[in-house]
Amino acid sequence: MKYWYETLAVAQRILIELWRRRRSLICWAIFPISILLLNGFILAEQAKPSLAEAFESAAPLTLVGAALFFSCLGGSVATVVAEREQQTLKRLFISPLSGTSYFFGIFLAHSCIGIGQGLLVYNISALWGAQFRGSALLGILIISLSILSYVGVGFILGTQFARRTEDVNSLVAAFGVPLLLLGGAFIPASFFPEKLLAIAKYNPIYHMNEALLAVWDTGSSLAEIQGHFGFLCVFAIAMVTGGWLAYQRMLRVERRL
Repeated sequence: MKYWYETLAVAQRILIELWRRRRSLICWAIFPISILLLNGFILAEQAKPSLAEAFESAAPLTLVGAALFFSCLGGSVATVVAEREQQTLKRLFISPLSGTSYFFGIFLAHSCIGIGQGLLVYNISALWGAQFRGSALLGILIISLSILSYVGVGFILGTQFARRTEDVNSLVAAFGVPLLLLGGAFIPASFFPEKLLAIAKYNPIYHMNEALLAVWDTGSSLAEIQGHFGFLCVFAIAMVTGGWLAYQRMLRVERRL
C-alpha cells in the first residue's frame, strides 16, 4: 500500500501543476479536436459516403496516432527533463519517497491525460454520428497499450537523450513526425503505396492505428487483429522495461553528480 499511496501522490502533484498552468492541458485538448475535425472532413470529402463514417475512421487515427503521441510521449519527456532541471530528483534521494513510486507516478499522471483525450475524441466523434462498433474492452486495451508504449519511449528519450527543456521539441520532432506520417496518423495507411506500406509495418504507430481502426470502425475481434495486437503487446512490454532500466541508470548518474 505504501507504493500505491506514493504513486498516487506523485501523479496528483504532476496533474495539479499542469492544472495550475493550464496551458499544456488546453493545448492537449485543442490538438486532438483540430486533428479530428481535419481528418474527418478530409475523409468525408475523399473516401467516405457520410460524415458519421468519416469520423468513425478519423477518431482512432487521431487518438492513438496523434493525440497520445504528443501528450504521453512528449509530455513524459518534458516531465522527466523538467524534474531534472528543477533538482526534484536530488530532493527525492533525501525523502522517504521511493524511486519506484516516482516512476509509476509519472506513468499514472500521463495515463490520466491520455484517458481524458480518449473521452474527448470519442464524444466529439459521437456528435457527428460516429459509433464505436467493436468491443469496448478491446478498444480500451489497445489504447492502454499505446499509452504504455508512448510513456516508456518518453522515459528512454527523457532520461538518456534530453538534458535541457530546449531538447524536448527537437527530440519529439526528429523521432515523432516521420513516425506519425508513416503510421497513418495524418494520411490513412490505405492510401500508401505498397513499398511504403511494407516499411510502415515496422512502425508501432501503424499497428496502434490499424488495431484501433479495425475495432472502432468495423467491429473486428481480437482474432482478426491478432498480428497488430501481438506487435503492440511485445512493443509495450519492451518499452516499459526499457524505460525502467533507463530511469534506473539516470538515478545512478544523478546520485554521483
